[in-house]
Amino acid sequence: MAVLSRRTRAIPTIETDGLRSVALRTRALRWPLAAAALGFLAAGFLFARGLDEQGSGLVPPGTSAVVVLDVSLSITDRDFRRSRRVIERLIASRTPVGLVVFSDVPYELLPPRTPARELRPLLRLLTPEGGRLPPNPWQTSFSAGTLISASLDLAQRMLRRDQVERGSILLVSDLQTAPADYGELGRTLRRLRRSPISVRVVPLSPLSDGVKLFETLLGREAFLDSIEPSAGDVPRIESSLHGRLPLGLLVTGALLFLALASHERYASRLALPRASGRGL
Repeated sequence: MAVLSRRTRAIPTIETDGLRSVALRTRALRWPLAAAALGFLAAGFLFARGLDEQGSGLVPPGTSAVVVLDVSLSITDRDFRRSRRVIERLIASRTPVGLVVFSDVPYELLPPRTPARELRPLLRLLTPEGGRLPPNPWQTSFSAGTLISASLDLAQRMLRRDQVERGSILLVSDLQTAPADYGELGRTLRRLRRSPISVRVVPLSPLSDGVKLFETLLGREAFLDSIEPSAGDVPRIESSLHGRLPLGLLVTGALLFLALASHERYASRLALPRASGRGL
């Protein structure tokens, strides 16, 4: 009976042909299965990141949004605080967005698909200091007149320019526009309603005329919180969170499990029990 040395890691056998075919099969399968497992792991990570981007409740899931922020002279300090809550919520959800600020003239500050963390410098301008907001940097160039239609048109052009297939617009405004803008605003809203672009509205102490116009052309479901502000603190944004089944993440997880199981079944090393003594 053969005696194995403690230093040897092999056992004598005459079945070399059978073991050789198994070794070739193991080498042929090991690296493809390992590469497939890594690929499924990376795909699952990307799907998981996509789920994080849909958690704000402000932007329709699966869309890339442009935030249209009203900074006209009609916006009060209380309204700016509510705007801050919206921005904070987008940042916390890590929702990629574009940004337009407007009064009589709209300005593109961030292009679509910008990481939400780039919105952080805006919070300083929406944060009271000693009970008052810091000076508005756009106050010198903006007037009291507001043109909401121009800002919505700019947001739509940005989505088309960047070839965003599933775009949306989040309007944060008191819905007060210049009297001369009502006709153009109506045409813009009707055009957006017919387009695949979803429009949602966070009203900031709106007047009844603006509310009626947006409700008529976009529907009541476009509003994300109560129309009339409460007398106390700023009302919190109320929206329903509807999540889709993360089918992609489930499929990649199942394929990853299958690849690992196949690796263990067909490409793992042959495990032999250790001898209890020095001899066999």
